[in-house]
Amino acid sequence: MRPAAGEVLHFSEDPTIEIFRPHVAKTAKPGTAYVWAVGHDRAPDYWFPRQCPRAMAWVGPDTTPEDRDRIIGLGSGTRVHAVEYGWLDAIRTVELYAYRLPAGVFVAHDAAVVATTDVRPLGPPERVGDLFALHEEAGIQLRVLPRLHDFWAAATASTLEWSGIRLKNAKP
Repeated sequence: MRPAAGEVLHFSEDPTIEIFRPHVAKTAKPGTAYVWAVGHDRAPDYWFPRQCPRAMAWVGPDTTPEDRDRIIGLGSGTRVHAVEYGWLDAIRTVELYAYRLPAGVFVAHDAAVVATTDVRPLGPPERVGDLFALHEEAGIQLRVLPRLHDFWAAATASTLEWSGIRLKNAKP
């Protein structure tokens, strides 16, 4: 589930959105209202239920072989997503949808893309389907842990590239 050329994606558990309107995210500091979306490389970051905490790490141009083997694992590919056991059922059962949006109205903003005007989807939302299968097909290791914090600390102190989403929802 990735965008085609000229598209970006917005993932949602709501299949009824007809128009995306800029808003200030609840987790953001007061500021500019945006419509948020992601491109090809960051789409896998959102193959999860919205509230699911996840810590992700992947090989980048400055990653050492030692960090790759220590954190991702020898022979385990180039990317790992970590979640907690308590989220497995939600990952298994969530009905997640992808909205394809026109890339031309978006600009880069950190790891995402944003628009400051209303955006209409290019078509109806698409059911994302089996999130475990998506990870497998993309060659992304999905690691299940009792808690994320030790993995997160190791990833952020390494030479890997990393991202964390909804970590406030992780076990303390």
